[in-house]
Amino acid sequence: MQPLPRSYFAQPTLDVAADLLGKLLVRERDGGTRLVGRIVETEAYTRDDPAMHGWKAVFDGGGLVLPQGRAADLFAAPGTAYVYRIYHTNWLLNVVTEPEGTAGAVLIRGIEPLEGVDAMQANRPPTLKRARDLTNGPGKLTQALDIADGAFHGTDLTTPPLYFADDSQPPPAVETSSRIGISRGIDRMYRFYVPRHPFVSPGLPSDIKLARMTKRRG
Repeated sequence: MQPLPRSYFAQPTLDVAADLLGKLLVRERDGGTRLVGRIVETEAYTRDDPAMHGWKAVFDGGGLVLPQGRAADLFAAPGTAYVYRIYHTNWLLNVVTEPEGTAGAVLIRGIEPLEGVDAMQANRPPTLKRARDLTNGPGKLTQALDIADGAFHGTDLTTPPLYFADDSQPPPAVETSSRIGISRGIDRMYRFYVPRHPFVSPGLPSDIKLARMTKRRG
């Protein structure tokens, strides 16, 4: 299975986030086991984005993230893994985009399991009741693919053991929405997903969540 080249990720972040839908995320493990999922949901984070992640990210007067602290990793070579943990439990996988020196990243939010499903299930809690709960969320999929320890942060995602690939399947339908679980930049339609796909994460887009909260308070 041929990995996507570094040049693929050197494109504008929004383009990569949309085009990754339908592509494959491949995790090769010792012993020849291969875990493969088709990407069905992503989120884009750009250099002028107030929701751009980086624990100590600093924005200049023009609204651009600066390469300081952990945010410096977002300026790495395209195709680099940017992995971080939220809520002290969930590890999230991002791939760095844009030419080196420009901040950008795409979060992988949901995948459809294709290969190595039994191994994925063994990596997830045994109490799962629905098949779609195996990988329908960014923290779930990293756990299922055995990359939920941050060990891949800073590694090259254009070579094994963890990489993206294209199996030449027709591109899926794509819809957009506000991103999930953010409090800034909620007006940006930077979430890309395959409509009505069971492995798209169940979270509510942030603009809809805010509107509902505001309505209740009113």
